[in-house]
Amino acid sequence: MKKILLLMFPIILFGKSFLISNIPLPKIYIQNLDPYKCNKKCLQSFMDTGMIFSFLAHSDSKLENKGQEETRMMNANVLNIGSQTVNNKVKIALLLPHKIIGKYTASTTNASFAYLIAKNRAFELKSYQIESESAQEIAATLEKIKRDGFNHVIAPLTQEGANAVSRIDPKLYVYFPTVNKKDTQESSSYLYYGGIDYRLQSDKLLKKAHSPLVIFYDQSAIGNKLATYEEERFKNDSDTGSQNVIKLLIPTRTTNLETQLKNNGAIQYGSFFLNTPIVKSAMIMSQITLYGTKAANILSTQINYDPLMLSMTQYKDRKNMIIANSITQNSNLLIETNALLENDIMYDWINYTTTVGIDFFFNQITNDEREYNIAMKENQMIYPIELMQPSVSRFVTYESKLKE
Repeated sequence: MKKILLLMFPIILFGKSFLISNIPLPKIYIQNLDPYKCNKKCLQSFMDTGMIFSFLAHSDSKLENKGQEETRMMNANVLNIGSQTVNNKVKIALLLPHKIIGKYTASTTNASFAYLIAKNRAFELKSYQIESESAQEIAATLEKIKRDGFNHVIAPLTQEGANAVSRIDPKLYVYFPTVNKKDTQESSSYLYYGGIDYRLQSDKLLKKAHSPLVIFYDQSAIGNKLATYEEERFKNDSDTGSQNVIKLLIPTRTTNLETQLKNNGAIQYGSFFLNTPIVKSAMIMSQITLYGTKAANILSTQINYDPLMLSMTQYKDRKNMIIANSITQNSNLLIETNALLENDIMYDWINYTTTVGIDFFFNQITNDEREYNIAMKENQMIYPIELMQPSVSRFVTYESKLKE
């Protein structure tokens, strides 16, 4: 026992964890000050001590959320002393159909909030919750937003909601992070679209496809739409007309694909296109391996660009997978600020497009340089597309994988 302790002594004495820094943590002092009563001279006394400080959310009234609206910041409660005055704050509204978008009510709010905090300017961010996407409720809420002095609105609505806003034509600048302009019926010079273009992603992936093209899809609107588009595109791009397409609908409760995969010679050595969410896709890929089905490659759009792909599948199941990804630019500061709010902008495309949209509006309002060099063309955000592969422990570019 003594020998063991002696052998461990140098490790205990000199060993350092790679996670813990030897730099002491900063001390945090909380000072209860009213920013309207404590003037610049008052604040200067704190700066003279060498401390770094900030004010967050000093509210002069109780916040109540009754399902209609929620004020995230009230009366310019985030102050940037010395460079931005309270009267010149950035004002952005959020229009949130909370019953329809569910968790994105919170995450898109957090993405907007994180961006504005990181920019270090005075701002007011106010959210307006709506029960439905009816034209009447949207029109009434947009009118309230206008009365409250907001000109810029982030609206994570569905295609139906975006069309309703377009028909209303509220003369407000509205950005839809969830909708691509190609899916809208009408538009206006005031309206901007940030939804990812699944069609362009499919086009890029289909260039890697081999016949037969086996399309897996579910009963969702996007699953059906993409399956139809990919079938037509693959057939029409063929010079010989011999491109074969097989579509396989995978119902929600289906967990066994033996009938579709086992000893099915019609699909052997084809390209498999997955228009299914991550859990369903992982199940399909594992059973492709289980039943010995030979696939030239497995293709997917943004739907499956998710770190869960790395943990829910074995490497042998995904080694020939190619995923189209439009989350190609990001800021470490914004990633970390979002992480503090338990928010993801690295893989969650709606949070990402929300961030890109608020960056676009921030540039319009302040004329500050944009964080994201993404083009806005005819009121649609044009995202670059890169092909990725889920490697052993991370996503790598398709081109770099080829060089390995």
